[in-house]
Amino acid sequence: MLGFVILGLLGFAALVFVYMRTEIPQPNADAAKQVSIVYYNDGKTELDRFSSVNREDVELAKVPLHVQRAFLAAEDRKFYTNNGVSATGIVRAFWTNLRGGQQQGGSTITQQYVKNYFLTQDRTVSRKLKEVMISIKIDRKYTKDEILKNYLNNIFFGRNSYGIQSASKVYFDKDVSKLTPAEGAFLASVINAPGIYDPANGERAKTAVRGRMDYVLNGMVDMGWMTQQAKDQIRFPAVQPRKAPTYGSGPTGYITASVRNELKSTLKLSDEDIDRGGLRITTTIDKNAQDAAVRAVEDNVPAVSSIPLRAGLVSQKPDGSVVAMYGGKDYRKNNYNSATQAAPQGGSSYKAFGLVGALENGYSLNSRFDGNSPVKLPGLDKPLQNNLGVSYGSVDLSFMMKKSVNTAFLRLNMEMGPAKTRAAAIKAGIPQTSPGLADDTTNILGTASTRVIDMARAYSTISSEGKRATPYFISKVASVTGDYSYAAEPKTEQTIDKDVAADVVNAMAGVNEAGGTGYPSLQGAGFTRPSGGKTGTTDEFKAAWYSGFTPNQLTTSVGMYAGDGTDSLREAAGAEFYGGAVPATIWAEYMNAALKGQPVAKLPEPGNVKGKQPATEYVPPPATTRRPTATSSRPAPSATTTTTTTTTSSPTSSPTSTPSSSPPSTTTSSSTSTTTAPTTTSAPPSTTQPSVPTSTTRPPATTTVPQPTAPAAQPTAPAAPASVPAP
Repeated sequence: MLGFVILGLLGFAALVFVYMRTEIPQPNADAAKQVSIVYYNDGKTELDRFSSVNREDVELAKVPLHVQRAFLAAEDRKFYTNNGVSATGIVRAFWTNLRGGQQQGGSTITQQYVKNYFLTQDRTVSRKLKEVMISIKIDRKYTKDEILKNYLNNIFFGRNSYGIQSASKVYFDKDVSKLTPAEGAFLASVINAPGIYDPANGERAKTAVRGRMDYVLNGMVDMGWMTQQAKDQIRFPAVQPRKAPTYGSGPTGYITASVRNELKSTLKLSDEDIDRGGLRITTTIDKNAQDAAVRAVEDNVPAVSSIPLRAGLVSQKPDGSVVAMYGGKDYRKNNYNSATQAAPQGGSSYKAFGLVGALENGYSLNSRFDGNSPVKLPGLDKPLQNNLGVSYGSVDLSFMMKKSVNTAFLRLNMEMGPAKTRAAAIKAGIPQTSPGLADDTTNILGTASTRVIDMARAYSTISSEGKRATPYFISKVASVTGDYSYAAEPKTEQTIDKDVAADVVNAMAGVNEAGGTGYPSLQGAGFTRPSGGKTGTTDEFKAAWYSGFTPNQLTTSVGMYAGDGTDSLREAAGAEFYGGAVPATIWAEYMNAALKGQPVAKLPEPGNVKGKQPATEYVPPPATTRRPTATSSRPAPSATTTTTTTTTSSPTSSPTSTPSSSPPSTTTSSSTSTTTAPTTTSAPPSTTQPSVPTSTTRPPATTTVPQPTAPAAQPTAPAAPASVPAP
């Protein structure tokens, strides 16, 4: 018995000693450390920060009494009579925690204030003991009203808001002094778990917060602070829609938003962890590359007064690390990301997937198809044709890619089956849920809606020997307290045969060589590295693309559209708008700067995939072949934009790709004319560098597609085009 008494006295003495040694920290002593900072990939240069803590302190007298009482009913009904701690709550919490059960709070309002204002969020016995000691001292040092005021000014309400004044504005768009009893009860309820109780998170959250509000209001009735009749008359308040937080200004904000999304979806961190966790976040973004992306886009996208032109750019390494992204001109003015949310049709960019499908299914780069124009497809009222109606005769797969021969690709797709093209696109990295990605013959012309980040991923797979990676923005994360750390572990998956990928890369290299659809713009920008790519222009100029790579080194996709995605680039810019013009120029200028000082990557050795003999018969183009003319200041950079044409006995491409004129065995073309295909004799005229665009606050209304880490519904797929997309 005496031993128990001695142990009790020793324990009490120890507690007294700890109490005497515990000092109240300076308020906000750790505030700077709790700011989360985002860095470029060097881990030193600051990119942005989650530092704009939305807090506006108010005096307690400004908070209506019914709102104060709602918080007391929710969190600490004995606040004005206890000594800052709850003995029963502490015992319950310690006992449960020691037994390994679910973490217990057992916290009074004073304890919560101490934890949030003076201490860390650690859940340890030592931290809890320190919290208790400081709470007792705080209760003796400050009045209850002072403690309640500080508590209400610092508690987290979700939506990046701290303190009741900022919460009043983000949830109800009013000053705290104007809050009704229902609104006060709502705010007192949401602090318990903002992520669970915010109605913006859906009906389940709305139901949950109703239940919590009922608990709060019943508590007010029990405490005599509200009559039952008044409680019965309360209705659920009208809550403001959640608005996108405003991060950094300019293009940086789109990156910060993507980083935040990855912190939540991949690392499973809460908003409070991000906003107050003192995180040091190192991204994959390279400052030189990012600056180059901004310059390339904003120096080349024309400024128009009526319909704004929008561009998205994503550049990634073979492991999926995103080194640069351009989602828009200013996130604060328009938070719709043109690189990760907008999903215009992919256009001729999808021909690369058709080529993958062909090489995987018995064809080789020497396989030939009828490139005459037009071609009639079952189910379509109008025949489809090549750009400017040009006919090319019999062409092999390399030539088809170089010149972006629509009719030849359509005939390939009809023969091998469009399911092969769709499967290849999915294996490369296009989400199988992409609207419009169907087993339809025109899928090879890019009728599917596609995000720029997905196109970059898919082309990176081709460039990286057929190894697919998931795009990511975060390299590593560490907290200033040392209690949290994360390091990305990128993984790749071989989804396309290495030899197939090598042959596709070599075929796509022709696009960037003399005579290819991308060559004029790349030449004009002075880009000379070995590379591959593909231009893309959709029906009625609704979208324009250039996506390409330096093999196994860096892949970049540039996509452009006008207005809300339903407008025409041609109408907005006042001229024809091809992927081989502005998008290709942006790509080339960006790649020149991003790759400066890096080794020159070489094209892979050809895979020499063996295919079957040609399955189509050569049919010369008709005698009435249209003579193309160069009339636009922004022409299609391909053989179809010429000043003169000549006829020869067989179609001739560039020196690197010359199709044979020997006829195969079967006939698939509807054309029976005996005239020959035109041959380019002069290059297209150069384009003029446009001016910088003006900013806009009008968000696109087409498709809101989620971050790659959280796929969701994409836009409704458009119908197959009545005329074939240009290269």
